[in-house]
Amino acid sequence: MTDRLHPANGLRPSTLHLPQGPWATVLDCLCAHFHAIGRDVWLDRMARGRVLDSDGQPIGPDHPYRVGLRVHYFREVSTETPIPFEEQVLFVDEHLVVADKPHFLPVMPSGEYVEETLLARLIRRLGNPQLSPLHRIDRLTAGLVLFSANPASRAAYQALFRDRRIDKTYEAIAPALPALDFPRVHRSRMVAGEPFFRMREAEEGPANSETHIDVLERNGALWRYALHPISGKKHQLRLHMAALGAGLCNDPFYPELTERVPRSQDDYSRPLKLLARSLAFDDPVTGEARCFESRLRLEW
Repeated sequence: MTDRLHPANGLRPSTLHLPQGPWATVLDCLCAHFHAIGRDVWLDRMARGRVLDSDGQPIGPDHPYRVGLRVHYFREVSTETPIPFEEQVLFVDEHLVVADKPHFLPVMPSGEYVEETLLARLIRRLGNPQLSPLHRIDRLTAGLVLFSANPASRAAYQALFRDRRIDKTYEAIAPALPALDFPRVHRSRMVAGEPFFRMREAEEGPANSETHIDVLERNGALWRYALHPISGKKHQLRLHMAALGAGLCNDPFYPELTERVPRSQDDYSRPLKLLARSLAFDDPVTGEARCFESRLRLEW
């Protein structure tokens, strides 16, 4: 890898292996593959050295197409919306970084955000382009996120999540459920829903998701819940609570989909009442018992 693949902001490029097709140039293929990105945008990126081959050399507009060619490109958003909340770094050593993510900030570059992500901010702040998230939480969820700081030990920490050897606790505020007994366990079969970004519970088939739920505090019509996900399905906690009849406060997806607005129009006064509160595990490198607690708090 050359220095061109490690820009100043530390964010690594995306990679595309060119698919089978009739195109004469790499440019033609990129325009066809990424319908939402105009030809003029790709020409501008190429002129600035933002489209590279597998050796890190710039690819120009006349570069011949070849199936399977590995192309690196840097995602860019021309009018990225600043997120007016700051992350907090709670722990740093040679292997791990633990940060408190605010509501509305994505963990990784996606969609409208590249620079305004937790990863990009931490790379700039800590000066470590090797940072890589070990897990993710939703953009609308706040709380703890663990990052690997060292590629040499990354696999050992990734195994904690793969093998479910890490205890995760979330906190949520949602409507009271006085007719139900707590603590309780909710299991269901989660499958893709409609639209594509939602999940739903299927009536048939074995359960593939499990959440342990308890009540931490009662405050009239709203309760504060402790949620312990045993599995890690997309939107699991939000869907499970909605299925019990207590959709999380300010959730735009569950139980019903509210009218979607662009992320640039997020209502910062109405954050999703979900917080990744604690993470506990035995450190696979040092053997030390680790327990990290978020410094954030969900307000009623």
